[in-house]
Amino acid sequence: MERIAIIDLGSNSARLVIVEMLGDGHFMVIDQLKESVRLGRDMERDGLLKPARIAETIKTLKMFRKLCDAYQIERIIAVATAAVRRAKNQRSFLDEVAASTGIKLRVLSAEEEATSVYKGVINTMDIPKGVIIEIGGGSTKIVYYNRRNLLAYETLPFGSVTLTELFGSDGLTPTEQTEKIEEFFTEQLKQLDWLVNIDPETQVIGVGGSCRTLAKISKMLRKCPLNIVHNYVITGEEFTGIYEKIRSMDLDGKKRIRGISSSRADILPAALALVNAFLKFVSADKLTVSGCGLREGIMFNYAVPTTIEKPITDVLGYSLKTLVTYYKCNVKHVEQVVNLSIQLFKQLRVLHKFPRQYLKILKVAATLHDAGETVKYYDYHKHSAYIILNSHLYGITHREIVMAALVCVAYKSDDFNMSEWTRYKDYVTEDDAEAIRKLGVMLRIAESLDRSMSGCVTGINCDVLGDSVIMKTEVEGDASLEIKNALNTSADFKRIFHKNLEIL
Repeated sequence: MERIAIIDLGSNSARLVIVEMLGDGHFMVIDQLKESVRLGRDMERDGLLKPARIAETIKTLKMFRKLCDAYQIERIIAVATAAVRRAKNQRSFLDEVAASTGIKLRVLSAEEEATSVYKGVINTMDIPKGVIIEIGGGSTKIVYYNRRNLLAYETLPFGSVTLTELFGSDGLTPTEQTEKIEEFFTEQLKQLDWLVNIDPETQVIGVGGSCRTLAKISKMLRKCPLNIVHNYVITGEEFTGIYEKIRSMDLDGKKRIRGISSSRADILPAALALVNAFLKFVSADKLTVSGCGLREGIMFNYAVPTTIEKPITDVLGYSLKTLVTYYKCNVKHVEQVVNLSIQLFKQLRVLHKFPRQYLKILKVAATLHDAGETVKYYDYHKHSAYIILNSHLYGITHREIVMAALVCVAYKSDDFNMSEWTRYKDYVTEDDAEAIRKLGVMLRIAESLDRSMSGCVTGINCDVLGDSVIMKTEVEGDASLEIKNALNTSADFKRIFHKNLEIL
């Protein structure tokens, strides 16, 4: 099975990800390394990469190469961004890296970098209209798209590292420094005519290490149990509280905050100042954090070449197929259970009255309901719930992820108890328990109707008559096992839907 490595050399950090190609355009990250190299430090004076920074970078790239060799990687896609792009000694640096490590870095143009960030976001988030702000160490990218089409972008030649150096040597207090950065950034934004006139309903999406750090701080303060940064939403009010606290702290104080790495503590206030100025400029009341950006954009271009021209249409569907492949699920059985679950959802709408978005929750649970068997068959539904909670699904909200995991548990009704899931109270409440149980019963019936994994039940027609639901199955061949198993849900169906269940 093919494995590739992607190296992203930025102004602040160097990152390596090892990616396993699963076939049919799907991939999974299986390892990664990150080192703070500060390659862009002290460049503002003369535009040259400094010898100490070059030495640190080469040392890091040698470590990366060692890990690539351990994985027997034959293809390394290595890119460099703002610091190397601007460096006057770019050519000698690239030659020295190649001679010392065997790694050939390709310097991305500003356009290539911005479009790669866009592709990393658009192929992993179901946000049809957005403006992306990606804060790097030496540059800041702003990308505007609508209806999943890129409309405009700008790469500004400063980032968290360069701004920290620029405004950190004037004898200003930490708060005064961030105020100056905000003023400076706002003036730059005013020159972008297309940004001034963007649709007010456009969502702001934050990309980059500083935005991920912001999400981690927010999650810590909320005591959020989900270990997911991607698609994490921070309200404007919450952001202001975090920003005001951090920008007034000294360096030692920032380093003591959980979620802030020691290599990012000094540059975080500058990054947050950019976010604050940007949110104000576009009158946004929240920030959605993306855990995906440039590296994921490169992955998609390699694994799914069609994304070079057109983004993935069904983000959630693609993400689910990746996990089905990775966990070696029975594809035909998965498709059958999903199909029957959808039919049940539609046929029983008169009883459950759920809005359409609940179908997405049921689809996720139905797709991954038996993924946990790769851990252990016994209690596999609990393992499946864990996989849903921890696999970083794309194109779905955190609340929908939690509910889908609970549906996986609920479809084995004896194991479902909302009190066990109180740690997810920020996402679901006791009022959601009834919906979760109903979706769980529907999933259990659908799974039962493909018990032999033969696809013999091809369709379902439900009639709601008085105190009963008559479920007529369309079959090809012997479906006695399927119907017998589905009838075992009758007691739970009556308890939850208050109707008798007959299956013909």
